[in-house]
Parts: sequence; structure tokens; C-alpha cells
Amino acid sequence: MSDDNEQQGGSKQQRKLSRVEQAAVLLMSLGEADAAQILKHMGPKEVQRVGVAMSNMTDVSKGEVQSSLDEFVDAVGTQTGLGVGNDDYIRGVLTQALGDDKASSLIDRIIVGGNTTGLDTLKWMEPRAVADMIRHEHPQIQAIVVSYLDPDQSAEILNVLDDKVRLDVVMRVASLESIQPQALQELNDILEKQFSGGAGTQTSRIGGVKRAADIMNFMDRGVEGSLMDSIKDQNPDLATTIEDLMFVFDNLKDVDDRGIQSLLREVSSDVLVVALKGADEEVKDKIFRNMSKRAGELLADDLEAKGPVKVSEVESAQKDIITIARRMAEAGEITLGGAGEEMM
Repeated sequence: MSDDNEQQGGSKQQRKLSRVEQAAVLLMSLGEADAAQILKHMGPKEVQRVGVAMSNMTDVSKGEVQSSLDEFVDAVGTQTGLGVGNDDYIRGVLTQALGDDKASSLIDRIIVGGNTTGLDTLKWMEPRAVADMIRHEHPQIQAIVVSYLDPDQSAEILNVLDDKVRLDVVMRVASLESIQPQALQELNDILEKQFSGGAGTQTSRIGGVKRAADIMNFMDRGVEGSLMDSIKDQNPDLATTIEDLMFVFDNLKDVDDRGIQSLLREVSSDVLVVALKGADEEVKDKIFRNMSKRAGELLADDLEAKGPVKVSEVESAQKDIITIARRMAEAGEITLGGAGEEMM
């Protein structure tokens, strides 16, 4: 037992930080002005993830700092950024990570010179606040907003809308293929009157069945099941198409071995243990086959020691992993197999 403890202790000191943790280490190694310049070029979800990682970083060794800096130098030539805006949400995340004084200074530097469109500003808002904003708008406006935002945020927005509204919006998202740039600009202008943003970006390609499937992937399982039943009642063919395009946790068994290995490097062991508590045997076998013998033994021990886990916790952990998988797929780092692969 003592040997195992020593081995585990040693592995903890020599832990391999995830990319998000490495980014957090890098930002915390910089001054506020330089960190702010970097955060300016990151999207809302990226800032959220890095902010949370910063708040959780403890006992970072010199070796981990050096390793993070070395990997940054190697990768910096391939990185790109996205323009961002500002919202109370990022203020809360960075305040938790850095404290009131440092966060306030950092946020001010991020906000200066911001050029966020009305629709982009919604990406920084809590989903419930967005839902309250669009609750009394025409369903087509609601569908455009939901199509424009990231699928996980859109799913949370739909979760708090009434059943009938939710069904109407998803049906419209699925049938929405394009929108006139002028109409999108007008919607931007309306929102910018409330948010004081910059000039709107013209976008014509939006929505579609794949977008509807992406959004439903992130919805609470009970809500998603009820919504799918309603869609089947109105349009069975559309429901079948959406189901075919949805990528769920069990589809990980269709990802190639190299993709699984890359994914595992980005997923924390705690999240993986909880997610596997509710996974089918094929997925578990896939995971274990792509781990070293020692890592697999540790995972098996953790699964046995974990005991019963709430279904809601399992679903949340599985969604976290699917979110990482989708992000890596969009970056071209892995290929998601299974349903909807041709469309992706």
C-alpha cells in the first residue's frame, strides 16, 4: 500500500497539465497588461475555461511552469484568436481567480477598445438572461439568436423556455438555412442599442438541421427526450435526421484509437471516472484499450472506489467530455466517428 501511495504521490508531482491548465499557468506568469492583451483575442468560452483553471491552480512546480512555457513556444506559431467583448460573467470568473483588485484591472484592460457586435455580446451573457431577453420576441428572431450562439449556450436557453416555444424554435432552427445580411444587421443594430457594440458583421449562413442536432446534444436528457418526441409527432423524418446527426457519449466507441488517446490527454481523471460510471461496456473497453497498463489499473481502482454516482453527475461529466471532443474535432485534432460524420 505504501508503495502505491509513493507512486501516486510521485505522479502527482510530475503531473501532465492539460492545455487549459498550461494556458492558466502562462497567464499567471505574465503581468496584468500582457495577460489582458492575450485574453482580448480569446472567445467567451475560452476565457471562462482558463479563468476557472486559474482559480483551481495550486502547488504549481517550477518544472510544470517550464514545461508549459516550452509547449507554448512550440505551439505559438499555429495559434489564432477570436475577437471578444465583455460581460459580468467574465468579471465574476476572473475575480474568483485573481481577487477583486487584480481582476478589476485586468478586465478594464480587456474591455478597452472592444468591438463586439450585438449578437456577439449575447455570448457573454448567462443563458437565462438571454432567454429573458428573447422570450417575447417573434419565434423567428428567437431561432436566429439560438442558431447564432454556441450550441451549449443555446441548449441552456431552450431549457428555460416553455415547451411549446422550445419546440417551435428548434423546428425553425432546423429549417433555417440562410438569412439576408441586411436582416441580420438590423437585428445586430437593435441589440447594440442595448449593449453599445461596434459595427455588425454580416453573416448569411446560419441554422440548419445539423445546428439543431448540436444544440440538442447539450440539452438536459429529460428535456431533450421530450422535445424529440414532440418533433417526431410533427415531422418524423426531421426527427430521424436530427437523431442521426447527434453525437452522444456512446459514440466515442466509433472514434479511432489515436483520437481517443488525444482526447484522454485533455480530460481530467476525476471527470473521466464519473463519466464512465454510466457508460456502456463498449465505451469503457475503448477507453481502457487506449491507456497504458498502469493508467488503466489506476482508473479501474478509481472506478471501484468511487461508488454510486447520481445520474445527473454522470450526464454532466459526459457532456464535459463531449464538449472537449467537439472542440478538438472543430480544431482538426480528432475526427468524430459515428452518426453525422459525413455532415461534419
